[in-house]
Amino acid sequence: MTQETGQNHSMQPFYVSLLSGGVAGLVVDVALFPIDTIKTRLQSERGLWRSGGFRGIYNGLGAAAAGSAPTAALFFCTYESIKAVLSSHLNKEYAPYIHMGAASIGEMVACLIRVPVEIAKQRRQAISTRSSSISILLEAYRTEGITKGLYRGYGSTILREVPFAFIQFPIWEHLKAHWTETTGLELNTAAVAVCGAVAGGIAAAITTPLDVAKTRIMLAERNQNARLAITSVLRSVYKDRGVTGLFAGFVPRVLWITIGGAVFFGTYDVVSRFLQFNDS
Repeated sequence: MTQETGQNHSMQPFYVSLLSGGVAGLVVDVALFPIDTIKTRLQSERGLWRSGGFRGIYNGLGAAAAGSAPTAALFFCTYESIKAVLSSHLNKEYAPYIHMGAASIGEMVACLIRVPVEIAKQRRQAISTRSSSISILLEAYRTEGITKGLYRGYGSTILREVPFAFIQFPIWEHLKAHWTETTGLELNTAAVAVCGAVAGGIAAAITTPLDVAKTRIMLAERNQNARLAITSVLRSVYKDRGVTGLFAGFVPRVLWITIGGAVFFGTYDVVSRFLQFNDS
């Protein structure tokens, strides 16, 4: 990644973003998968205990592992490419908007892989089924087609990911850009990881209700399709459980993404530096 360590926006080699993003996504999704499972079960309509409690917390790991690397790689390739192009044409004061736009487009592209993976993963996490992730996706396609089956919840996922990216990436880039002048310390990998943890935790806290809606939509039965608008899902959750329901899974989500932000951006930075060093 073209880190602010170099204080420039020149585009790095495509393969660096591809490999760095892929490795970072795989590491964080596999390492923190149990926290994600608990978060998903807390947000499901059945609740934590009826969804399995703390049993089988690695259900769906295969889907997450298979999808995390290409999803993260696709996101960062898009993000870094768009950021570099826009930065070369716009003044520095527009940097926050550049980061917002690049991250949002990156998320929309990455969701082409993320959504089917999330459907398989979350149904394995929260619904008692012995079906494999591939079987779940084939069944979704056979019975509901592409848009209502494989890409059910695409809109709600975008509505979660874009606000998340709007918050996370400008904060992350801002913290990196001002790290040295604020702390007097070098912007090394540990610092990049801390910036990622802070940015991720803030974004996760604010967007939890959108994550609740996305989870409910992906876990819904086929006969509930008419109720799958994100606004109606949020109203239903609020009516049944109040504000507590809208922020179900808040603690594991914030914990997961705070730790995940540190691991993800730290790993991305390490791999990126390694690849660019060997390429020089």
